[in-house]
Amino acid sequence: MAHATVAFTDLGDLATRSFAGVGALEDDRLYLNTEISSDACFEGIIGRSPAIQKVLQQISIVAPTDSTVLLHGETGTGKELVARAIHRLSSRCERAFVRMNCAAIPTGLLESDLFGHEKGAFTGALMQKKGRFELADGGSLFLDEIGDINLELQPKLLRAVQEREFERLGSARTIHVDVRMIAATHRNLKEMISNNQFRQDLFYRLNVFPIEIPPLRDRREDIELLVPFFVSRLSRRMQKQIRYISKSAMDALMNADWPGNIRELENFIERCVILTQGDELDVPRSELKGVSSPTMVLAVSPIRQAERRLILDALKNASGRISGKGGAAERLGLKRTTLQNKMRRLNIVRGDYSASQ
Repeated sequence: MAHATVAFTDLGDLATRSFAGVGALEDDRLYLNTEISSDACFEGIIGRSPAIQKVLQQISIVAPTDSTVLLHGETGTGKELVARAIHRLSSRCERAFVRMNCAAIPTGLLESDLFGHEKGAFTGALMQKKGRFELADGGSLFLDEIGDINLELQPKLLRAVQEREFERLGSARTIHVDVRMIAATHRNLKEMISNNQFRQDLFYRLNVFPIEIPPLRDRREDIELLVPFFVSRLSRRMQKQIRYISKSAMDALMNADWPGNIRELENFIERCVILTQGDELDVPRSELKGVSSPTMVLAVSPIRQAERRLILDALKNASGRISGKGGAAERLGLKRTTLQNKMRRLNIVRGDYSASQ
């Protein structure tokens, strides 16, 4: 029985375009041709899905400006990666990119971390300290989990963002900085405003250019790019030679529920790499949550049903051939990989279009 696999080499060429076994179905070869090319890796952000392409377009538009950006997305979606991409594509790329997780710092120390303090400003302040705003002068300041900043500190933050000036704790001297602000949160700030947990004026000042970062469930087709990337990087770190992943394993990964998004996927792949003893990735299916049955009929909209019917007709008229002259991809005016992605999303398997042949 043929055994379709994905082959890995290094990050520059994640696919060797070969497979184990003979007589593999043509649509199984999709994974063998997966590689991180320039059109799939934008400033470290990997993906070809429409959802992530929209984010990349927004990054390209706003990065050259000095406008404040507010990133919104679930935990683990890669908000910091987007913030870094904005910085790298800006005129400030040669200056500092300063990051601060507002949720990870105790409330009592948050003001000092943001604006700095003078020696003796409070118990334990044994020397002068610059805050994140000063450290980011001329560059970009990324404030992650901005929704966790308490109400008492928000007016001072608003002034620093709007006027680009502040005073260190224990000092009356006003400090002026030139900082590009990028903020991020997984919280619903509008709801927090209604509950008097977040200042409306601060929200408007931060929300100049909002970017919504999609969860992994809305860009499942990118998993087939992310998995090879993580396997390649982690296997090198652990000095393992992992070259293959079965199609069934990849299908399970793509259909699994990932509430922790990319961070959860990466951590799971790390566990897979640790478990792997041979050259094929060991994927413990029992640990995957929400895996759809391969035979499950998808609940699709009328538009998707029509798209599925159109693809099936093209495949039948092409005698089951996906690519090549007269193949279904050519008949539909699509790239082979695009058609194969659509087939997988619509759960189209060979039996659906070859039974009548």
